[in-house]
Amino acid sequence: MNTLQTIRNPSTKASIMTVTIITRTSANTQDAGKFVLRAALAAMLLFHGVSKMQNGIGFVADMLAKAGLPAMFGYGVYIGEVVAPLLMLIGVFTRPAALIVVVNMLVAVFLVHTGQFFTHNDTGGWALELQGMFFFAALAVALMGAGRYSAGGTDGRYN
Repeated sequence: MNTLQTIRNPSTKASIMTVTIITRTSANTQDAGKFVLRAALAAMLLFHGVSKMQNGIGFVADMLAKAGLPAMFGYGVYIGEVVAPLLMLIGVFTRPAALIVVVNMLVAVFLVHTGQFFTHNDTGGWALELQGMFFFAALAVALMGAGRYSAGGTDGRYN
């Protein structure tokens, strides 16, 4: 961002004009970054959601039942992996949708991946890298909002 600054010398009462160039971190690039994060997170989650739509939620319902929860809660996976990503992708109710993904990932980790929490995968990375990236990316979207490149715009109540 370019700024024009006027500096006055009190002893001479003269004005000296200087132009200060500050590193450009414009709203456009910040909004573009928010869009890229939202779109990437939504697209990757939708693959999981579409898979569950095609193959059913039997696995999720079984895990819930083993945990002593009603198997009917398994239908919530459609909200966390289909509805919420679509809302984030188009940029409507972005913050609540991202929080739903955060909760969805917590439930997934505690139901399915608890035993992997402190383990490494075959290549030396964290065994829960994917779940961790989904969780933290959704948390970032919930904190930052949708930005300008969204259907709700920057003035959207929940964006």
